[in-house]
Amino acid sequence: MTKIVLPILFFALAPTLLLFSALFYLYLAYHEGRTQLFMGSSPHQAVSYAAIPTAANALAYRINQEDARIESIREFLTRYDSPLAPYAEHIVAASDIYGIDYKLLPSIAMQESNLCKKMPKDSHNCWGFGIYGKKVTTFDSYPQAIETVSKVLARDYVRKGLVLPKEIMTKYTPSSNGSWANSVSFFMNSLEISL
Repeated sequence: MTKIVLPILFFALAPTLLLFSALFYLYLAYHEGRTQLFMGSSPHQAVSYAAIPTAANALAYRINQEDARIESIREFLTRYDSPLAPYAEHIVAASDIYGIDYKLLPSIAMQESNLCKKMPKDSHNCWGFGIYGKKVTTFDSYPQAIETVSKVLARDYVRKGLVLPKEIMTKYTPSSNGSWANSVSFFMNSLEISL
């Protein structure tokens, strides 16, 4: 008789035990002030539910996202001791204004001039922009160069469907065997941030 009673008792109590466990978990979550239910063992697997995101949350996300891009560029430029480091914010702002990838300018600068270390003297031209033989395009400042190069990349490349480094290369440096695009892509990937 004991062999029959235990399974029946177990199945009779299982729903009650489940309900009690769920209520206890909700009590703990409320008591500890949690606003998210965690599924899995890491916070990256968190799932939270909300009816409508607030304007404050959306604004905070946008500010954090923008700050992360600026800090990513600044850290990259600082790591390589580039004179562009103080202009990380200018790079991201110009990229946003002209609708180009924020990682493109620093990546081309790394490929073309080792982030402004190997460029024509006093040219502020870290991008090999408009340099053909003895012809050298110069700028009065890094902000002017950032603005001009961003504008031209948007107008003459991105808007014409040349978005990826391998596509840009066909016009920017058509004599390259593909190494230019590979290097620019490598640097862009190293600047990728998780948001």
